[in-house]
Amino acid sequence: MPRDANHGRLTRAVLPFLFLGVAADSGAALAASQLPTLNAVRWVNSTPLGPEVLRGKVVLIDIWEYTCINWIRTSPYVKAWNRDYAALGLVVIGVHAPEFEFGKRAENIDRGIRDHGLTYPVALDNDFAIWQALGNNAWPVKYLYDAQGMLVKRWVGEGSYDEVEAEIRRLLVAAKPGTTLPPVSAEATAFAKYDPPSYAGITAETYVGPDRRERGTFKLEGDWRSEHQFVELQKGSGKIVLPFTAGEVNLVLQPGPSGKAAITVLLDDKPVGDARGADVGPDGVARFDRSGMIRLIAHAPRGRHVLTLLASEPGVRAYVFTFGPLTIPISSKPTSSSPPRASSRRASSD
Repeated sequence: MPRDANHGRLTRAVLPFLFLGVAADSGAALAASQLPTLNAVRWVNSTPLGPEVLRGKVVLIDIWEYTCINWIRTSPYVKAWNRDYAALGLVVIGVHAPEFEFGKRAENIDRGIRDHGLTYPVALDNDFAIWQALGNNAWPVKYLYDAQGMLVKRWVGEGSYDEVEAEIRRLLVAAKPGTTLPPVSAEATAFAKYDPPSYAGITAETYVGPDRRERGTFKLEGDWRSEHQFVELQKGSGKIVLPFTAGEVNLVLQPGPSGKAAITVLLDDKPVGDARGADVGPDGVARFDRSGMIRLIAHAPRGRHVLTLLASEPGVRAYVFTFGPLTIPISSKPTSSSPPRASSRRASSD
């Protein structure tokens, strides 16, 4: 994992859109062919696991980041596989590699695990040791290993859930012939019937911190301090003005020292109204007490728009905007608008 020579911080490079679940050839070549040692900083929901303990099990490693919208859209499927196949010999391991510094703090990641309802083992990879051992280069990525600990396949980004589940089922039977499998999960069945929306013309993810900020993508008004990964409101009122083309807009935010913050959301200089995201109240205000992804806009009409965010709590920080063609219901229950076949979110340059 490269580090900036001046600041010792992790650097990232954006992956192009990858349509779906198909591993990039270069990444597949770099991936470890055998299940590596899983040197985690800490384990949640499990004692430490490794190749010897996992021998005889089919293992699915899910590289995730709790603020990443692309991973959030995949999580219902990962949870379904754990639910349906853990008793038959599948071990799901979530490897959390934090993009932002706040993601290394126990109180933040532990809450993220609870909020997302993860009950399978989670390895906290704060120093990217497992990431490097796998030869990983993106969030989210899934690695599937057979009962002998050999890599069978790697999927980058969202989608291909029906394919992933089919491989899990095949490996479980191969590991224990005669195993009686349950029906294919409702989640994967619904996905296989889903026609994904187009991301053509949608605004690309927009970093707010100066390390990865692109000039002209948004405007700040007020007393904001720019740090490597974020901008922070120092005092008084502050405003972020963002032109965009999308149906869905999310922003990774962190409250200030009080632990709570409120952001007023305007769409085209008017109250957000029915276009508001799930984290915005009927009054057009997003109130939050956690560091994470806040869903601001869910149903913006087609065309170009301007998002205006008004803040007044000192210390509130903004990190990165992400976008989608429309709101993707984030639920373990499949609907007619299941997650689209989108790309991985971000990647580490090797």
